[in-house]
Amino acid sequence: MELADRAITCNVVAPGLTDTPMMVDPRRAGVPPQVLPLGALVDPRDVAARVGFLTGDRGKSITGQVLTICGGASLKG
Repeated sequence: MELADRAITCNVVAPGLTDTPMMVDPRRAGVPPQVLPLGALVDPRDVAARVGFLTGDRGKSITGQVLTICGGASLKG
């Protein structure tokens, strides 16, 4: 609300297990990444695309939201 009068939006992008070098680091061999329901780790390009959308003209009406990008992990109960 503090920023709305200046048309500044505020959102959270919350990626889950993301396909980064850290996830395949040999030092993690004892703790392999979990298989997500969609069958793959989150693609960093997907995260970047969502951030790009939110910061572009098409995202100007979205504020106060948490966008979870988790490959279906949040579906597990």
